[in-house]
Amino acid sequence: MTTVSADAPRILVINPTATATHVALFDGEEERLAAELVHSREELARFERIWDQFLMRRDRITGYLRDAGVPLESLRAVVGRGGLMKPVPGGVYAVNGAMLEDLRTGVQGEHASNLGGILAYGIAHALGIPAFVVDPVSTDEMRAEAHLTGLPELRRSSLAHALNMRWIARKAAAALGKAYAEANLVVAHLGAGISVSAHQGGRMVDATNALEDGPFAPERAGRLPAGDLVRLCFSGRYTERQLIRKLTAEGGLIAHLGTADWREVERRIEQGDQQADLVYSAMAYQVAREIGAMAVALRARADAVVLTGELAHSDRLTGMISARVGWIAPVMRFPGSEENRALAAGALRVLRGEEEALTYR
Repeated sequence: MTTVSADAPRILVINPTATATHVALFDGEEERLAAELVHSREELARFERIWDQFLMRRDRITGYLRDAGVPLESLRAVVGRGGLMKPVPGGVYAVNGAMLEDLRTGVQGEHASNLGGILAYGIAHALGIPAFVVDPVSTDEMRAEAHLTGLPELRRSSLAHALNMRWIARKAAAALGKAYAEANLVVAHLGAGISVSAHQGGRMVDATNALEDGPFAPERAGRLPAGDLVRLCFSGRYTERQLIRKLTAEGGLIAHLGTADWREVERRIEQGDQQADLVYSAMAYQVAREIGAMAVALRARADAVVLTGELAHSDRLTGMISARVGWIAPVMRFPGSEENRALAAGALRVLRGEEEALTYR
């Protein structure tokens, strides 16, 4: 590895998912290394809770760096994906004891992303360097009226792909010749789960909950008829755990077509599978309908509709969406996810004094 300069501090990025730990090494803005450390089903089965995977994943990360010839002492910061913490405004947060406790206990639920801050701190603390998370899943900048539902006991919550959406929103604004804080954007992250959000004045003022709201997705059921869902809950056919899994990991394309792979779905459509065509079109329609709702949140003053995430690679899907929403604003497309770069950029802004790290309380 090359020598680290003060102008390009070395940052380790950690982005855990259910079956892998994604790591990347940045020297300033330049990505030096990136790897997907896959965990087998048998390996993960040994652990009852996500938190219990900490030591296993930490050792895989440090082992990978050692084998790649990266001295841990060369790191200047470690940044992890933020998980299901308490609702917080977007930004860069220094990992502290309160955050670690909420991630460990799963204050808003258990999710692999909860390990991001824990792993970052576990490695950084031993080296005496800072640990951060950036735009966590629980980023909540929604207007007060956007939280309310027809029942005081139930509130809409913001659990979305905030990290990638806010980063892509910055890129889209720059492409429009504007600062993020000056742009009005509708951003849809199209992945295994789908989030649709409204960005105004540098804030994500409304967003669908990618686990339980908005369009159905490759793995998630999305918004459902409330009465039918209540009856399903009391049908005796499922335990609570089974039903939550059905809604968040076995819904959407999986439930209808038995696969979450959009390429497989498109192959079936090309071979004349009418059911695959109907389901895929319905998913596109629901995304477009939600984009329209977020345009209302911006008072129909959107500068652009922005499509990002893995499914944004699909010409067929994005074409169906664009055909329905192009009247709102120009449609911009940023395929894939840039979460690693978004994490590194957030940490870099703090290290360079361009932004102050926030305190999680």
